[in-house]
Order: sequence, then structure tokens, then C-alpha cells
Amino acid sequence: MSPTLQPLPPDVVDDAVMAALDEDGASDDVTTRAVVDAAQWGRAVLLCRDEGVIAGLPVAAAAMTAIDQTVSFDTLVEDGTLVPPNTELAEIEGPLHAMLSCERVALNFLQRMSGVATLTREFVDAVAGTPARILDTRKTTPGLRHLERYSVRAGGGSNHRFNLASGVLIKDNHIAAARQAGIVDLAAVVARARAAAPHTLRIEIEVTNIDQLKEALEGNADVILLDNMGVDEIRTCVEMVAGRALIEASGGITLANVRAVAEAGVDFISVGRLTHSAPALDISLEFGGA
Repeated sequence: MSPTLQPLPPDVVDDAVMAALDEDGASDDVTTRAVVDAAQWGRAVLLCRDEGVIAGLPVAAAAMTAIDQTVSFDTLVEDGTLVPPNTELAEIEGPLHAMLSCERVALNFLQRMSGVATLTREFVDAVAGTPARILDTRKTTPGLRHLERYSVRAGGGSNHRFNLASGVLIKDNHIAAARQAGIVDLAAVVARARAAAPHTLRIEIEVTNIDQLKEALEGNADVILLDNMGVDEIRTCVEMVAGRALIEASGGITLANVRAVAEAGVDFISVGRLTHSAPALDISLEFGGA
């Protein structure tokens, strides 16, 4: 594993793996029990058929060894590595029944996490040479946020706030609720948030037009999120902010336009599709060698 990629907490991995194995009925695999002799030994390799960035090998290892810890799992590459097609990722050996019962869960994690890492790398590469950083969002698979955000980091991206408790982000519905309570000006909304939040947290607010941006600046917001704006409007907003706040762009970001958004001068670009729409990487478990 890359020294800059912090490992997943072991309890997070264990909880995710055991929940997935239980969901899949791995301890009561009637097919394998009926067909495979309990003493039968097997060898296999994990083979990545696509080019992509690998993430999730420690999770796959935990899944493959969960039922029978005599299974050995030897990684051949590190998480965060960009591999060419037909790369062997790991060698696995042990009781065949355990390997077969855990195969699908291990592959599900590895394919999903590597898909997130690969899509993230494409966005990171697209903005290379600009100051902009690619961020994920909270649009994650329920229960798998730790794993998917780790995958974003494996792909070279950065993480936004982890959850609702870890950062102040005033969004459109918060603003609507404030207006219902008679607080119309965004500067006042920012001031209210700053008075109530811990002093260690930045105050970020979402704006959708120039007028809202002006109000957010009057309130001295620390970060301003430009939501669903075109590149020209983003560039105008950057000029207006003139370094008085950090700027995040979000909404409608694709590989086709992310470079232009970055070159408009924003500090961060948050992309929900990194975790909600990344295609799985084609990885298989091949018995008897590749």
C-alpha cells in the first residue's frame, strides 16, 4: 500500500466483510457443500482484465480468509496502483470450499472499490496542472462510506466532510428553512451558523447565483459552494471572491467539462458520480492460475 494512503480501520473492514458474507449466506453454501470435498485444496489468482486503479485488496483478503483462516492471500500489487489489462493482483491458496464460498463477496468489494478509484483517477488526471482538488460527496452506498472514500483516496482524490457531524455546509434546503423562520439574507444565515458551530469548523454555504454570492461574502463565509453553474459564471464568481473565501464547484461536473471548471480558478470540485455511478472494474478469480 502506498505510504500516503492511510489504511482502513480493521473494525470497519471486519464489519463490512462479515455483513456481506452473512447477506450472501457464505457459511451455508449448499452448492459448494454438495459438490466440493471438505479436504480439497485450491489455488487461484485474482485477475484484473481492465486497465484501472486497484483499491480494496485488504478487504478482499479479509473476505477470502474469513471462513477459514488457513487460506493464504498474497497481494502482488498495492492499492492505488494503476495496472494494465490482464494484471494478476493476488495469489490465493487454501481449502477450496472456503475460497468458493467467499469468492463473490471478495470480488464485489474489489470490483466496486477499484471502479471508484479508477473513475477518481480519470477526474484527477483531467485537472492535472491546476490547483483544483477533486472531492467526493456524501452520495455513497449506505454502510460503505468508509470503503468508498478510501477508494477515492486510492484514486488520488480527496474527501469532503465525512458526515453531517464533521462540517458545516449550509445547503439550499437549510436556506429555505431559514427563510421560513424569517431569516432572508444569507449573511445572517452564515452568522447564525458561525455562532452555533464549534470554532474549529469552517462555515461553507451553497449559492446558485451572483446575488447569493454577494450575501455569502458579506457574511464572511469560509467556503462558498457554487452549485450547478456554467464555466463563465464560475469564472465571474471567482473574480468576485478574489481570495476572500475558498471556492468549491459542484453539480453537473463531468469528464468533459471538469478541466474547464478547474481552469476557472476554483479550489475544489466535488463530484457525486465518483461514488454513486462508478462502473465496476472487471476482476475475476481464476482457479488453477491465469
